[in-house]
Amino acid sequence: MKAQAQQLRRFVWYRPSEPKESSLAWILILPCLLMIFGLAVYPIIYSFWLSLHHASLLSQVRTFNGFENYTEVLKSAEFWASMARTMYYVFVSLAVQIVIGISVAVVLNQDFKGRRFVRSVMLLPWAIPNIVNAVMWEWIYNASYGALNGLLMQLGITNEKISWLGSKFLALNMIVAADTWKMVPFYAILLLAGMQTIPKDLYESARIDGSDSWKSFFHITIPMLKPVLLVIMVLRTMQCFGVFDIIYILTKGGPANGTMTISYYVYFETFGNLNFGKGSAISFIVAIIILLISLVYIKLLRTEEA
Repeated sequence: MKAQAQQLRRFVWYRPSEPKESSLAWILILPCLLMIFGLAVYPIIYSFWLSLHHASLLSQVRTFNGFENYTEVLKSAEFWASMARTMYYVFVSLAVQIVIGISVAVVLNQDFKGRRFVRSVMLLPWAIPNIVNAVMWEWIYNASYGALNGLLMQLGITNEKISWLGSKFLALNMIVAADTWKMVPFYAILLLAGMQTIPKDLYESARIDGSDSWKSFFHITIPMLKPVLLVIMVLRTMQCFGVFDIIYILTKGGPANGTMTISYYVYFETFGNLNFGKGSAISFIVAIIILLISLVYIKLLRTEEA
C-alpha cells in the first residue's frame, strides 16, 4: 500500500504533458502584454528617441543632438507663454468646475421626487462627443447668428452683438465655459458617489453637538471627499493639459495665439513646423510638469489614513 501511495503521489505531481500553471498564465497574458507594448510602451520609447534627434518630415536624415531640443524648448518664449495659458486654463477650470460639481452633487444627494430621472438627464452633456460639443458651442458663440447673443439681446442685457471669440482673454474663458458645461456631470457623479459613502452617524453626531449644515459640510463632507477630489484633480489636470479638439474647432489657437495652450503648441510644432524632435521634447517636458503638479495635489489632499 505504501508503494502504491508513492506511485500515485508521483503520478499526480508529475504530469509532463501539461504545462505548469505559471507558464499557462504567461501564455494567456502574452497577447495583452504585446498589445500594451505596441500601443503604449513602444510609442513612448520611440518618442523619447525622437526627442534626442533632429527629426523633421522635410528631411530623411535624423541626426542625434542630445538634449538640444529640450534646451531649445525651455528657452522658447512661445513655450512659456503657452504654458502660462495652460496653467490658467487648468486652475480656472478646476476651481469653477469643482464648485459647481459639489453644488450639483449636494442637490442630487437629497431625497426628492424624480431624483433618478434628474441624475440620468444630467449625464447627457458628458455623453456628448467632444467634437460635437465643440461644434455646438461654435454655433452658440457665433457673433452673427449665435444663440448666446440672441438670448442676451432678447433679455435686453445688450443691444449689440458680442464677438465672444474675438479677444484673447475672452476667448480663453469662453472655452473654459464650454468645457465646464460638458465636464460638470463628471464631477457631480464622482462627488455624489463619495458623498453616499460618508456615514450618516457623523452628521447625526454633529447635529447633536450643535453643528449646523454649513459647519457639517466644511468639517465632515469636504474632508471625507478628499480622496475623490484627488482623483478628480489629477485626471482633470491631465485632460486640461491635453485639451485640443475644442480649441481646434473654436479658435485654432487664436486670436493672436491667445488660446494656444500647450497641447495645441505641441501640435503646431510637430505637424505645423514638421519638427517631430522638438514636439516630442515638449511632450516629455509637459509629462514631467503634470507629474510634479500631481505630487502637489497628493501632498495637499493627503488624508490621515494615507
